[in-house]
Amino acid sequence: QVQLVESGGGLVQAGGSLRLACTASGRTFSSIAMGWFRQAPGKDREFVATISYTGATPIYADSVLGRFAISRDNAKNMVYLQMNSLKPDDTASYYCAASTQSGATSSQDLYRYWGQGTQVTVSS
Repeated sequence: QVQLVESGGGLVQAGGSLRLACTASGRTFSSIAMGWFRQAPGKDREFVATISYTGATPIYADSVLGRFAISRDNAKNMVYLQMNSLKPDDTASYYCAASTQSGATSSQDLYRYWGQGTQVTVSS
């Protein structure tokens, strides 16, 4: 079992930055990949970023590549999403998720545990 709690969302102007954090509980955290997903109103949930259990080989959605950075601290059971150069299109609820495997993956089907989400709103 893995429980996930996101924090760090809020309202920011376009061009600004936010850092999301995800606190995880459970003994398996350091052996599984983690990911961030988002869902805007009226849209399907979409992949944002993922990181392997070691913290290597992050993968990003094309829409955030070069602006967002995912990282993790296994000693603290934490995953982070640094979001820079934010755009109004980034407005969404952001979800932290824990995978069933160790390698980074963008497939939502391979994520078993999900947080409740944190709202990010980017104003123009």
